[in-house]
Amino acid sequence: MGTKINKIIDTIKMDKFKNDKRIIIFAVCLFIAIVLWFLNALEKNYTTNLSYSVKYVNPPDKLFLANTPPDKFDLQIEAHGFTLLRYKLTFPFTPLKIDLSDLNQSMESKENPISIPGDYLIRQISNQVSKEISIIDISPKTISLFFDSLKTRMVPVIPRVTLGFKPQFNLRGLLSVEPESLKISGPASIIDTIQFLYTDPEVFQNLDRETEKMVLVHTPSNTHISEEKVRLLLPVEKFTEKAVTVPVVLLNKPENTKIKLFPPQVTVSFMVGLSDYGKLSAGDFTAAVSYDQIVAGDTTLDVYIDSKPPFIQSLKTSPGSVEYLIESE
Repeated sequence: MGTKINKIIDTIKMDKFKNDKRIIIFAVCLFIAIVLWFLNALEKNYTTNLSYSVKYVNPPDKLFLANTPPDKFDLQIEAHGFTLLRYKLTFPFTPLKIDLSDLNQSMESKENPISIPGDYLIRQISNQVSKEISIIDISPKTISLFFDSLKTRMVPVIPRVTLGFKPQFNLRGLLSVEPESLKISGPASIIDTIQFLYTDPEVFQNLDRETEKMVLVHTPSNTHISEEKVRLLLPVEKFTEKAVTVPVVLLNKPENTKIKLFPPQVTVSFMVGLSDYGKLSAGDFTAAVSYDQIVAGDTTLDVYIDSKPPFIQSLKTSPGSVEYLIESE
């Protein structure tokens, strides 16, 4: 059995094929026959289905396409094999354009939605493909377009950020974007509901200096904004601790009532940016207690900061409460 298998293997060894001219001639003839058959097949007409991406252009004046019509059409076409092969390899990557400028007359009737029949679509598409191709059918056979009046207004941009700082660093004031507002255009029914535009989320870690970055602005569906990006400004600065002594004020005290506070002043400590360190004094703060606590019978009064600069961090008072003495007339 093994001897027979070895003989079969010997008969099909490549070197025997190389030495046998009849096999080489047969292979060449077979290749030529296949090529001729393929070329002959391509000369015939065929019917096939192709899928094309679609782009809608030139909407009627002062109107906006408010819905999302189909972004692909399935076409049944007929053409020579060569033409079909060429288009299957290249054309499907080029989107078809549906020109909406001819709809102006239809819009005079104020009908909404507008239904566009298949024969209109076929005529537009036929102008964009080779004359060698015949479009037999299209799917969907009808598309509906909803139009809305075009509206434009300015909308503030809100940054969406997550911030992380190195020790002793923080924001000196508020982060900002430039420009602060963008022009947004779209259907009035959509624009009227948009109060803010938001940037795409951004994460910053280990901040230790002022930072600027161009960030993308999220565009709501079926709208257009004047700028795709805004400049995000992060005023980062090193902070240090400072303390000032502030007199305590008693609020809501009735007239002709004398009350002494013990102690009459407190120490206010806080973190402040180096650029603002020398600008702050006790006069920038108001430490207060309320007479309402005396009426309630409390023996000590809680100290709270009634006014302070907006750019300080981690504010504390010491002591956090004071005692009082009501003086008799």
